Amino acid sequence: MTKPRRGRGREIALQALYRLDVNPDTTAEEITRFLSGRLHGGPLVEFADSLVAGVRGRRAELDTLLDARSENWRVARMSATDRAILRIAVFEMLHTSVPGPVAVNEAIELAKRYGTDASGKFVAGILGRLLADRTAAAAPS
Repeated sequence: MTKPRRGRGREIALQALYRLDVNPDTTAEEITRFLSGRLHGGPLVEFADSLVAGVRGRRAELDTLLDARSENWRVARMSATDRAILRIAVFEMLHTSVPGPVAVNEAIELAKRYGTDASGKFVAGILGRLLADRTAAAAPS
């Protein structure tokens, strides 16, 4: 799978997570239909679905990490778009083989495209802190 296709998968996963945020009663079946319809089947649907399912299943963990790194902002106060972008990135950083810097760059691009004028910097700041914390924790003492 090429990078632009995975980027498209992230984009559609973002849309699905936004939908879930504004309509929490959306079923898993509805999300799968949405992903399949937007991505026209194939492995990209599986990729996007894995992001959505991963974020849904680990939302409390992701939000705790984001709350700890967002100054003067709680996840609940963030825009639904920024919140979904951040959750995808943190999920990828912690629970997939995607390198942290790649997840951060992809998130910043999504924020610039779908968020407000300030979203790119906002997302970059929070994810930059998380990436720095992970790097420091992995460094030998």
